[in-house]
Amino acid sequence: MPYTYILECSDKTYYTGSTWDLERRFRQHSDGVGANYTSKRLPVVIVYSLYFDSIKDAFLMEKKIQKWSHKKKKALIENNIEKLKEEAECKNESHSKNIAA
Repeated sequence: MPYTYILECSDKTYYTGSTWDLERRFRQHSDGVGANYTSKRLPVVIVYSLYFDSIKDAFLMEKKIQKWSHKKKKALIENNIEKLKEEAECKNESHSKNIAA
C-alpha cells in the first residue's frame, strides 16, 4: 500500500518520503539504512502518514511536502488547518506590495 510519510529526526528536523511498505521502510530508517539524511539523525519517529491509491500519487505528495517550510510541515502533522493555510500564504515582500497596490 503506497504511503507518503514524515519522520521526525532526533534533531527535530523532518524527513519526508514515500513507500509501498511503511513498516519495512521505517525499520530501514531506524536501522540506519533508510536514507543518508536519517542515518545521521537517529532515532526517528513516524509523525505523519497518508495512504494513497497509487505510488505515483504518494510520490507527488512527497515532492510537494519536501518543498514546504518546517512550520508548514508541523501544521500538517498537527492537523492544524488554519496554521496550514496561514503557512501556505505567500510571504514574499514583492508579493505583499502587489496586494497592497
